[in-house]
Amino acid sequence: MSDFDVLVLGSGPGGQKAAIAAAKLGARAGLVERRNMIGGVCINTGTIPSKTLREAVLYLTGMTQRELYGQSYRVKEDITIGDLTARTTHVVGREVDVIRSQLSRNDVAILPGLGRFTDPHTVQVSDGSGQERSVTADKIVIATGTTPARPSSVDFDAQTIIDSDGILGLERIPRSMIVVGAGVIGIEYASMFAALGTKVTVIEQRMRMLEFCDTEVVEALKYHLRDLAVTFRFGETVSGVERHKNGTVTLLESGKKIPADTVMYSAGRQGMTDQLDLPAAGLSADKRGRIKVDGSFRTEVDHIYAVGDVIGFPALAATSMEQGRLAAHHACGESVREMHELQPIGIYTIPEISYIGRTEDELTEQRVPFEVGVSRYRELARGQIIGDSYGVLKLLVSPEDRSLLGVHVFGTGATELVHIGQAVMGCGGTVDYLVDTVFNYPTLAESYKVAALDATNKMRQISMLD
Repeated sequence: MSDFDVLVLGSGPGGQKAAIAAAKLGARAGLVERRNMIGGVCINTGTIPSKTLREAVLYLTGMTQRELYGQSYRVKEDITIGDLTARTTHVVGREVDVIRSQLSRNDVAILPGLGRFTDPHTVQVSDGSGQERSVTADKIVIATGTTPARPSSVDFDAQTIIDSDGILGLERIPRSMIVVGAGVIGIEYASMFAALGTKVTVIEQRMRMLEFCDTEVVEALKYHLRDLAVTFRFGETVSGVERHKNGTVTLLESGKKIPADTVMYSAGRQGMTDQLDLPAAGLSADKRGRIKVDGSFRTEVDHIYAVGDVIGFPALAATSMEQGRLAAHHACGESVREMHELQPIGIYTIPEISYIGRTEDELTEQRVPFEVGVSRYRELARGQIIGDSYGVLKLLVSPEDRSLLGVHVFGTGATELVHIGQAVMGCGGTVDYLVDTVFNYPTLAESYKVAALDATNKMRQISMLD
């Protein structure tokens, strides 16, 4: 008899939910995690610290109140790293306690240490002090997550040349910073430090950033970041970084030299699979450390599953949680619906971006007709109250069946607002539901009705021509 029915490697969003779901289904569940990493990268160095840092920046700089009180308004004049990390430490500590409590409450056994396969059903757990134990399991879920990818040619030193995990380890807020890579993580941190007054330069090989987002939304974000003195260098490649006594000089292949106190590389993520000894379990990973799975999150070895960032796109905490739950149900032989194809995307820049469904470019390329309905925060009473004059909500509506094809939000509360559109789309609703619905007033949610009326009025104008 095995030690566990289901053994989970990693306690991030996917791992926690897999272990708890298995336990709730009556399985003997165990979870392997390093002592100081309960909650995984998400809680300790990734999602939660970065979003908490963002809230601290918004509060201390007074940015969200400047529309009302003037551009010079600040809650605190001399903001330090200590001011930012105090809030982060508090939130991370509370979240770790919550996760420990949930695991304990559901009788999930926590095995402190790092796990590696010795055979397809056996994992050797090393606790870091020389103590090791072997545990066996009928089903195993790999949820080890990712770590920032580090180019081998770059000499990282935790202060002047860092990756996204090194942000919280900075001793002071840099006066100038170069962000290499205009992906989600890079742009999120670029906007935070720009809000703090750091002179930020973003270098990106491609000719645009956040290519998967709505073009107008990205342009609006670029406008706001430029207003915060962010400089963009698109179509540029970094050839090297020189470290000097008073900072760094980044060399571009085009011949440009850009000085800065700190350089942050945001070069994607690498799956944490190197120490798992996957071949011992009959598995392998690609060059980015990602493991291939099927629609049930089962690997090439039938009783081993993988969820979360370690399987690649979309690599979001939210989707990882659902993947973990679904994998546990499948592993325990419980029927469960597949993950819904509609997945919201949230980007915690300043201001926020969030969307669900397709973009205008995608619909145009697919030759799908659509009408656009727009609502601007400045036209909403709630927008005036909170001092957000730039926010916008856009609905993409099918003129044929009046269904919602996409919802795109830019501005305060975007990552919350998008879920109204998600619910309507997921339930097969139409734009008419939003037209006929009464929203609380004053709210930002009212933007759905305004945008819905805008779209239906445009469609009515076309129908009147017939």
